[in-house]
Amino acid sequence: MAGAAAVASLAAVAAGWLDLDGPTATATLRRWWPSSSSSGGGRVFAAGPSSPLQVWAHMQVYKLSIGAACGLAWPSDRVIVQVLDDSTDPTVKDLVELECKFWANKGKNVKYEVRNNRKGYKAGALKQGMLYDYVQQCDFVAVFDADFQPEPDFLIRTVPYLVHDPRVALVQARWEFVNPNEFLMTRIQKMTLDYHFKVEQEAGLTYLTSGTAGVWQISSVKEAGGWEDRTTVEDMDLAVRVGLKGWKFIYVGDVKVKSELPSNLKAYRRQQHRWTCGAANLFRKTGREIMLTKEASFGRNLYLIYSFFFIRKVVAHVVPFMLYCVVIPLSVLIPEVRVPVWGVVYIPTAITLLYAIRNPSSIHFIPFWILFENVMSFHRTKATFIGLLELGSVNEWVVTEKLGNSSCTKPAPQILEKPPCRCWDRCTISEILVAIFLFFCATYNLVHGSDFYFVYIYLQAITFLIVGTGFCGTSRSNS
Repeated sequence: MAGAAAVASLAAVAAGWLDLDGPTATATLRRWWPSSSSSGGGRVFAAGPSSPLQVWAHMQVYKLSIGAACGLAWPSDRVIVQVLDDSTDPTVKDLVELECKFWANKGKNVKYEVRNNRKGYKAGALKQGMLYDYVQQCDFVAVFDADFQPEPDFLIRTVPYLVHDPRVALVQARWEFVNPNEFLMTRIQKMTLDYHFKVEQEAGLTYLTSGTAGVWQISSVKEAGGWEDRTTVEDMDLAVRVGLKGWKFIYVGDVKVKSELPSNLKAYRRQQHRWTCGAANLFRKTGREIMLTKEASFGRNLYLIYSFFFIRKVVAHVVPFMLYCVVIPLSVLIPEVRVPVWGVVYIPTAITLLYAIRNPSSIHFIPFWILFENVMSFHRTKATFIGLLELGSVNEWVVTEKLGNSSCTKPAPQILEKPPCRCWDRCTISEILVAIFLFFCATYNLVHGSDFYFVYIYLQAITFLIVGTGFCGTSRSNS
């Protein structure tokens, strides 16, 4: 496999028997425990990740994930750990299988499953994983991507919600990050994701699934048709279909699952492309279906179409780039065009304050966050139109590289030597061209203008240049 990125796809799955006739949950839900001696009750199946990993990435990634799934506090005879391996490299396959055998020898019920193809990627792996006979016994499935590490009490603190309300389809936990202080780029990612979880999830502004670190009611998954691979956001696709069936979602912000932020710029770009393009493409494919469905109220359908998809998945990506990287810079070249002060000052200030309020410890990074997010809005805008128009890379799936960073573990040696990164491999021409355009506009404003737009435009141009030349994050890449 020389010259190619060898990848492994992992899925850590935890499942177990749940005694419905046993003790009920306490108020805090932390001391709830099923009776291991009772013969009655349903089953809970917790299923996990299918995120491919670079063969040269720190191999502690899958070890941490599988180890965390095997360490879930649940009666050992009522829990199944399933590892879905889509690896294309025999070395990685052997290592993952060896890790599964290690835990099996310690008395854990571990199922190592592989497919003969990678059709559907994560959605395909999860769909195949649900077809095994031992899964049919289970009532719930918890999903963890390969770099996610649930705490031992994860099931104890999430499953009771599903037991006490049979119409709850999903209990979603919050992501916690092991490497937020690694680079400025990871700090900015944390600020963005913190806003998503603290504001959007807690306020119920989204269908409460993040694709991982959640527990599904299997009956809701089956009723909605299971995971589909028609887009690159299989989690959002499933959540929309489940929601239209009348099921409910619960977000539990005090249950946190450790994960890793991508520290490589190209990996982060690809992740954002997959998330943004997939959501826009799902909008295209389900818009008519949502409006015509009779199973949900008109208000819910309208919310999905207008607020969830159109505003948050299209407008929210396109408007920032068009306004701050196109309209404002062009306005300095055309004196007759004046951008209202509310568009230049009031709206950005309000948005900034919203983020600052939820991230008081990172308030000094707000200027960097604004500039970097404007650069990423350029890529998200491209991805949005690719998804809406179903252009060539609409179903592109390049898995986000994770290096196995952890604040509590030492780095493990790499399996293969990573070839050196050449300078031109780091560069992104489109970003450099935008930087040149912004430099021109800023210089024109400095020489001929009567305002001070050039200060912001110069800063934005420098940011595009830094990101476009790859001097951001690590130099590792899975390209």
